[in-house]
Amino acid sequence: MKALILDSEKRFLLALERKGSWDLPGGGLDYGEEPHACLAREIKEEMSLEVLHASKHPSYFFSSPQRNRDYWICNALYEVKVKDLDFQPSDECVEVRFFTKEEALKEDLFPNVKEFIKVYDPDNHGLAKPL
Repeated sequence: MKALILDSEKRFLLALERKGSWDLPGGGLDYGEEPHACLAREIKEEMSLEVLHASKHPSYFFSSPQRNRDYWICNALYEVKVKDLDFQPSDECVEVRFFTKEEALKEDLFPNVKEFIKVYDPDNHGLAKPL
């Protein structure tokens, strides 16, 4: 489960991992876990941020190769609102930043982010309220 966190300009939030690559916030489901619970847990673990709301259904669903592995993974992106962006650094998140598709493509991205950029359409989203 991955979070699509948008700003008022419909730019999407990426998290920089300690090893230097940018990824969408979120992670894998634990056994028996519901998607919304997973998003809240992963965002709390990775960034110490509080999820206020997550969309009922995913906004995007796509597959991508797993970095340095011989298999692909499915990605479900839910539009998420967080309380604020006062994150606490961890190994999975040392920086957060909003990007346009063009800005993100200039960075070292995880494969799933590259696939997300291919399908992301800002016009499919209403204006996000400033956080």
